[in-house]
Amino acid sequence: MRKAFLVFSITSLSIIAILGYVNLKFLLLLLIFGPLILMGLYDMYQSKHTIRNNFPLLGRVRYLLEEIGPEMRQYFIETDTAGKPFNRLERGMIYQRSKSVSANKPFGTQLDVYDVGYEWINHSMNALPFNKLAENPRIKIGSSQCSQPYFASMFNISAMSYGSLSKNAVQALNAGAKKGDFYHNTGEGGLSPYHLESGGDVVWNIGTGYFSTRTPDGKFSVEEFEKRATLDNVKMIEIKFSQGAKPGHGGILPKAKVTDEIAHIRLVTKGDDVVSPPKHSAFSTPLELMDFVKLLREKSGGKPIGMKLCVGNKSEFIAICKAMVETKTYFDFITVDGGEGGTGAAPPEYSDHVGMPLRDAIAFVYDCLRGFGLKNEIKIIASGKVVSGFDIIRALSLGADLCNSARGMMMALGCIQALECHANTCPTGVATQDPDLVKGLVPQEKSVRVAQYQKETVHSALELMASAGLHHPDEVTRDVISTRVERNKVETFAETFPEVKEGCLLNPESVPNKLYYFWKRAGVERF
Repeated sequence: MRKAFLVFSITSLSIIAILGYVNLKFLLLLLIFGPLILMGLYDMYQSKHTIRNNFPLLGRVRYLLEEIGPEMRQYFIETDTAGKPFNRLERGMIYQRSKSVSANKPFGTQLDVYDVGYEWINHSMNALPFNKLAENPRIKIGSSQCSQPYFASMFNISAMSYGSLSKNAVQALNAGAKKGDFYHNTGEGGLSPYHLESGGDVVWNIGTGYFSTRTPDGKFSVEEFEKRATLDNVKMIEIKFSQGAKPGHGGILPKAKVTDEIAHIRLVTKGDDVVSPPKHSAFSTPLELMDFVKLLREKSGGKPIGMKLCVGNKSEFIAICKAMVETKTYFDFITVDGGEGGTGAAPPEYSDHVGMPLRDAIAFVYDCLRGFGLKNEIKIIASGKVVSGFDIIRALSLGADLCNSARGMMMALGCIQALECHANTCPTGVATQDPDLVKGLVPQEKSVRVAQYQKETVHSALELMASAGLHHPDEVTRDVISTRVERNKVETFAETFPEVKEGCLLNPESVPNKLYYFWKRAGVERF
């Protein structure tokens, strides 16, 4: 659109000049077109608004409509490009927090508190002054077998790959992580220079395609892994099994987005869609997985090793727990992605009907780890539509120790959910490899918004904790959140998801009925 605007400007000025030569009165047209051209030129060279940078003059229409009044502003905040409703947190709150605009609102809740599914935090008469809590509490990730534990923030950047995202978007995210002292997950697309150059903490996500750590035939390469895993910026390693939006499907990067650079970073060839297989080739049983964990821990120099999954067959996760107990080899963290998680492109059936939702999944994983006596070794990271302070507290209440966010961080970058991720035409430069569109996203500007959004969201979560009389994320339990399960019935998570007894899954006689069927089916020799 920059080129189109320049063509428009030159053409307009040329026509006016020709007409002015015929009759000087036509030069009055400069009073109309002159200011428009100057405004467009300003848009092209300002760096705060990507839409105006990428679409000079025309991009102002969006911001103009937002300023007309509360009704129009509310429309942009609460709807996507197709007019479908969004939770206002998904745009308005993120927009406000990333730009340091007050997120307070008048006239109380706009939700129907008697709707089934409405949730709230149970505050306490022993509420704490907020200044009694750490501004950015740290959570130690590292089992007894980890020699380089990592102390993480309670809110971090979830897995998003370079290739799916532009280099400027990745740079902005990592620079934001550096400013705010939280981590940045690479996504399965490999470890790129853009994840490293700003110096932010990195979690290297390794999926079934083994990008950045693969042999020419697509197998796992120990040599390539060790070369990258020992870098100072790389704080943790995450083995990806599945993500919420496409569990069991494997990832796809369309060939239109595979540049020479991306092919080099991922260690693949250019010219075809880059497809991640649906399962790993480096191991095929839970016992072999434990050997793989030991290998990664050794070659990374003792850094935390984790796994990421969207829970599916319960017996398969229980089998992994049994393998950890049998081999006395532990993950340091487990990232749980909900079936409601997002992606740039996924079949609608996968997005809507495959994978366990986040709440059920966190409770299940926590109960399994507790039941096998493993929870003290392993931290749980929640990922899946976590965008607000309340979302964080809800996840902690179910058993998570900290949270990741993808959509929240993307919106802080300027994503407007144009739904063009798969087409390489993202107008905000976030999810495209088109250099003309990428140019409009200025990392130095957007990194500040990412850091500010994370800071304000953590601040909100801590305020909620203080209201409940809690000092630290570790104190958030299942009785902190209540849910309306029927029009006239309310339960806390402690009632909806009753915790199992510590160690109950180590003995057949003590396995709870709700898990016995899956426990009996689970074996360490197969998934």
